[in-house]
Amino acid sequence: MKGKLLFIALAAFSVSAAATDAPHWSYDGDAAPQNWSKLSPDFHLCEQGKAQSPIDIKEALPVHPRPLKLSYQLPPVSVTNNGHSVQVNVQQGDFATLDGDKFVLQQFHFHSPSENTLNGKSFPMEAHFVHMDAEGEVAVIAVMFETGKANPELEKIWQQMPEKAGESVMLKEKVSLDGLLPKDLTHYRFSGSLTTPPCTEGVRWLVVKQPQTLSEAQLEKFQHVMHHANNRPVQGLHGRVVVDE
Repeated sequence: MKGKLLFIALAAFSVSAAATDAPHWSYDGDAAPQNWSKLSPDFHLCEQGKAQSPIDIKEALPVHPRPLKLSYQLPPVSVTNNGHSVQVNVQQGDFATLDGDKFVLQQFHFHSPSENTLNGKSFPMEAHFVHMDAEGEVAVIAVMFETGKANPELEKIWQQMPEKAGESVMLKEKVSLDGLLPKDLTHYRFSGSLTTPPCTEGVRWLVVKQPQTLSEAQLEKFQHVMHHANNRPVQGLHGRVVVDE
């Protein structure tokens, strides 16, 4: 199962030559989220799953704090417009330590408006830092963005953000991932899924409480490139517990 999850996750998170063979899905029209499960039998969890993401975080169970430890030292290498999001591709080596296990950063990408919500509040943008351990288990660290002061590290990416779907550009400036994350990494945690088809479950979600900022101009540039909102609606909890770490 873990090997299968690894394969599915890599297929979902990467842009490959075979991408044109996969069922087309989107955020609007006939291939919008409410119809994902109808597009392919492989997408059945998008409708039938009971541990789907994103969610609205309303109540969280306080637990003994487990600090999130990040080792982000390598600058990203390129930025891709995959038609669903703007994805930043990284060197293998950065990682998060979670539950005593090493989860290696695979890539990070953005959604506008946010996918997860807090007490019903949606944020202008949400970044997903996607990690994977040696067994193929996936963990996503989500960071919210509010409009305010421009983010210098985000600007370095935005300056080379491809406008056409399917395009990739090598990053010229060194981007520090520390500038995309808040200093306070206290977070909410829950078990969920990929927020894109095939909506694979068993993903560890960590939603950081403290938001970062981006300027109105930075937000508008991303939205212009995407042409439409790229967030999946919140899903039912179905008895899941959100913990406050």
